[in-house]
Amino acid sequence: MRATFATDPAPGQVNEDYVAVGPEAAVLLDGAGTPAGSESGCLHGVAWYARTLGSTLLAAMTQSAGALPDLLATGIKTVSSQHDDTCDLTHPGSPSATVVMLRRTSEDLEWLVLADSTLVLDVGTAEPIVITDDREAQIGARYRTEMDALDSGSPEHRAALRDYVETLRGHRNRDGGFWVASVDPLAAEQALIGSVPTGHVHAAALLSDGASRLVDRFHLATWPQALAVLDQHGPQELINRVRQAEHEDPTGFRWPRGKICDDATVAYCVG
Repeated sequence: MRATFATDPAPGQVNEDYVAVGPEAAVLLDGAGTPAGSESGCLHGVAWYARTLGSTLLAAMTQSAGALPDLLATGIKTVSSQHDDTCDLTHPGSPSATVVMLRRTSEDLEWLVLADSTLVLDVGTAEPIVITDDREAQIGARYRTEMDALDSGSPEHRAALRDYVETLRGHRNRDGGFWVASVDPLAAEQALIGSVPTGHVHAAALLSDGASRLVDRFHLATWPQALAVLDQHGPQELINRVRQAEHEDPTGFRWPRGKICDDATVAYCVG
């Protein structure tokens, strides 16, 4: 499996995305940032969590033939054990992350998606297979009207974003809400999973929501067009187009969003 990838933090911020690729596996995580003024109960932070869980998952996928949800559950347990003696893992703001796992076997391309990062599979048809977990978006739609009506970057918007994030914490990792990787290994049971015969997949793209917004929020490209950009120009070009759109809408008037710029990460795997 040949792979190229690019990751770019939001300007002036620590990158809370993580991407890694091995010969037969790839993983992408998007850490859920903590807005200024909110607590997390963790000394290490979201970037640490995404890096630590992501590297653990890639190692597990390359060393074990276990089912992907089982590997994720074990990975969550492993990372929790690394900071449960220093951090308050009962805190509702404990670091969390989306997860995309991809593994190629001799027969199948296996995948897992948890939360709102996206996996796109080019299967040679007019429309690719697009997998994303939209439960958080469905819950969030109930609460984001006030935030979306404010100019992004304004003090009022920052306060509304903090309130929005803290409200969503009450729906995180519980029935009727949405699920992310955090401290509860049972979240792995809620992931979307599947497989496609290896010979049917021409390419696969893993995208954090800061990169997928070119398609699913800005609607400046279709998924076939995004795959064409990745194939012809590579992941950095797709991220460049995201940044250009963000720059042209600095207050979120055209595209209301919690973050004017978000960490953006893409891995593109062929073969």
